[in-house]
Amino acid sequence: MRENDTWYQVDNVAKIFIATANKRDTRSFRVSCYLKEKVDSAILQEALDLATECRPQYQVFIRRGLFWHYMEETDILAKVEEEHFRPCPILYTKNHKTRLHYRVSYFGKRINLDMFHALTDGNGGLEFLNIIVQNYLKLRYPDKLSNLSVGTGAASDELSEDSFKHNFSQELDDKNIVSSPKAKAAYHIKGLLLPYNQMQFFEVHMSASEVLKLAKEQNATMTSYLGAKLMQAIYKDMPAIQKHKKPVTISMPVNLRNYFESGTSRNFFNSVYVSHLFDGTETTESLAKEFDAKLKAELTPEKVAQKMFNYEKMERLIFVRLVPLLVKNPSVALGTIAERRKVTAVISNLGRIQVPEEIREYIGGYTCFCSSPSMFFTISTYGDDLTFGISSVYRNTGILKKFIRDFTDKGIEVTVNATEVVR
Repeated sequence: MRENDTWYQVDNVAKIFIATANKRDTRSFRVSCYLKEKVDSAILQEALDLATECRPQYQVFIRRGLFWHYMEETDILAKVEEEHFRPCPILYTKNHKTRLHYRVSYFGKRINLDMFHALTDGNGGLEFLNIIVQNYLKLRYPDKLSNLSVGTGAASDELSEDSFKHNFSQELDDKNIVSSPKAKAAYHIKGLLLPYNQMQFFEVHMSASEVLKLAKEQNATMTSYLGAKLMQAIYKDMPAIQKHKKPVTISMPVNLRNYFESGTSRNFFNSVYVSHLFDGTETTESLAKEFDAKLKAELTPEKVAQKMFNYEKMERLIFVRLVPLLVKNPSVALGTIAERRKVTAVISNLGRIQVPEEIREYIGGYTCFCSSPSMFFTISTYGDDLTFGISSVYRNTGILKKFIRDFTDKGIEVTVNATEVVR
């Protein structure tokens, strides 16, 4: 909901991203689509221009107000460029006044969309990328795809809606709010950081059907099975003295559009935590079963509503609203550091990516990455291709090796690509 024809306030989640972005953890994410032929940059530019007409909510600059940041519309349009920068680059700084907070690039057969997370979440970014890709293919093959419908057709007000406020700003009955137990400090991955504020990105591919078969053999869902496998890889990599002292805690972003009515193209997600303190007797089946039970317990409507209500309740407090931004930003950053003490690693599962049937023959696959202060696993599935986009700030790749070895030892074929870094 816009406060003005040319600007609107940032949502609660965006405030955290703006306050905590830095050179390493840029608070940006990347979604990419692989075509089956090399990308034509001129057609891609035309496709991007059409996409910005469909999603004008991203044509903004983030400005600093006295009490909060806000987004102001701009006539500047994004220019397609050949990729020459790292995934998830810096897309916001305090003096960021002449460039949009997203980039579209290409390399060979791949189209990349990098976005500052304050603009939208992974689901919104993936939708925007697909609008660009569908426009591209429609322009590339006008005879075959002239009838292809692009975009959701949602109204502009709905796309720019702050769904946090829309769904949770009304007065809620405190009796319906369930308090969550206070989370304990989690185990933090040990190891030297990569120098020069670098982050390394790994792209891992497996057969989705073969991994799903393994999950079913353990009586687990795909998400719980992969979560348990990551927990086990972290546990195996832990120093012996740390193994039974602190829990391994996985944070998982949840798409709130699956729980509440919303057509917004802005952020609308929250994170839940799944935690386990190892004693050394765990099996994959027992851990996956526990992971699934804890995840389902966190995803009840009451639990989700409680988290959102607390966000909105805090913002409505008069003494919070009247604190200048100069004071708010450091406070938000300190609060985020405190929250990170509760998290070992993050898994974001975007699920199965669906595209119109008539363009499937032109698309080879997708991959997604997100910047992180530690280790972040982004999971997506297209056809039978299960893809992990893994970002890490550490020199040591032990956890990733142990995670992959669990699958190769079971006969799963795994393909791994990685960005180069200076060590």
